[in-house]
Amino acid sequence: MGGERRIGVAIDFSDGSRKALKWAVENVVRNGDHLILITIRPEVVCEGGERQLWEATGSPLIPLVQFSDPAIMKKYDVKPDPATLDIASTAARQKEVDVLMKVYWGDPGEKLCEAVGSIPLTCLVVGNRGLGMLKRYLASPSFLSLVGWICPPLCCVFFEW
Repeated sequence: MGGERRIGVAIDFSDGSRKALKWAVENVVRNGDHLILITIRPEVVCEGGERQLWEATGSPLIPLVQFSDPAIMKKYDVKPDPATLDIASTAARQKEVDVLMKVYWGDPGEKLCEAVGSIPLTCLVVGNRGLGMLKRYLASPSFLSLVGWICPPLCCVFFEW
């Protein structure tokens, strides 16, 4: 992946995560960066197949052209929504960034911490998922960074007025 920055964005295909992705594209991502969408699926009991191989380490990095294909994403149990795909495609075209996705299975907090070190990320952008102030802080990457993250987290808080 060369010397370019690796900007991670936690995506659950909710309105908040789309806003965080859009904010990251507009304010953090620069030409030549790698934009890595990180999605975490609940733990699933796998009887076989590729998912079982990736359960501990997450999927391989999936290029935009592949994660735009519903048939390919079915094996990851992920259904990217058209709005998220549009933001990612526009970023790839306009900012000339390499857009990739990585899928993890398990607890979102633990898997985000894993992603920071294993990818490794230059920074991680997350939305607030509509949580209240205390829950948002205690479950946020900014709080988790106090306990050992190696990259700066950017928490995007969006308010409806």
